[in-house]
Amino acid sequence: MSEPGAPVLAVDIGGTKLAAALVEPGGRVAAYDRVATPHEPGLDADGLWRTLEALLDALVTEAGSPALAGVGVGCGGPMTWPAAEVSPLNIPAWRGFPLRARLRERYPGLPVRVHNDAICVAAGEHWRGAGRGRGNVLGMVVSTGVGGGLVLDGRLVDGASGNAGHIGHVVVDPDGPPCKCGGRGCLEAIARGPGLVAWAGEQGWRPGGRDVTGVELAADARRGHPVAVAAMRRAGRALGIAIASATHLCDLEVAAIGGGVSQAGALLFDPLEEALRTHARMEFARRVRVVPAALGQTAGLIGAAALVFAGDRYWNGDRDRDRDGDGDRDGGRDARATAEGAV
Repeated sequence: MSEPGAPVLAVDIGGTKLAAALVEPGGRVAAYDRVATPHEPGLDADGLWRTLEALLDALVTEAGSPALAGVGVGCGGPMTWPAAEVSPLNIPAWRGFPLRARLRERYPGLPVRVHNDAICVAAGEHWRGAGRGRGNVLGMVVSTGVGGGLVLDGRLVDGASGNAGHIGHVVVDPDGPPCKCGGRGCLEAIARGPGLVAWAGEQGWRPGGRDVTGVELAADARRGHPVAVAAMRRAGRALGIAIASATHLCDLEVAAIGGGVSQAGALLFDPLEEALRTHARMEFARRVRVVPAALGQTAGLIGAAALVFAGDRYWNGDRDRDRDGDGDRDGGRDARATAEGAV
């Protein structure tokens, strides 16, 4: 039994960074730390796990080793769910890595809840951010990858395998570039940061330095570089098309966008709005608002904490998941098939 007011140890695992925070019951981030996600040649699953362990240990120790209410994690997908054997497309060192089981071993007696990182953004923005007080919210991450999560009628929607809301693999251009998922023309293939940089390079963008990112691309766009501006417009248009489709399907009120690429501001959001209003033509769909994640870069961490603090709305992973009536718990089996098909 945790102490009243104890924080949740919240974790955000992505292709660019590993972040951790102690989040209080009201959603305040009391302590925070991050490290770059390692991608060294030869890095194995346990090597990446040790990097994560060191981050979590340092954070908790620096905060005085407080009692914890639980552990909430957002991780890039796909993953089996709710078992959280993770195979993030942008973290090749982990394929079928038993993340939830490892964390349960490390924090015995505490609830450990793991979901897709973009789903945690959706939960965070609905709980304490731009979607607060709204019943139907799409939360998105636009960063190294593109993902999303759905809150409909005030509750997180998981879907058959825990992957509902995965807007990054909505097809926005059937003749577009190949995607890491094996498809073509997915939103993620066009709008994710590394994809933007690669496309701009193909069009003649030649920035200084070796390890260029979407940050440099956005900076050049602000200076008026025509290729950089075109890259951001291309990403914004793709996002607007995808959100229009999602709004028509789910009758959304708010779409909140976080992640590193979203920090480009008007360079991304102006063409996004233009495309959204071109394609969202049904009267009900015109009401949707697209906004930056109000919680900024902590949205995923606050959402991971919400899996513990507000589990009645955002966590269904410990319920019986026999949906087809055959006597089997379906979530892990079906999600494993999803993960294996995507890597």
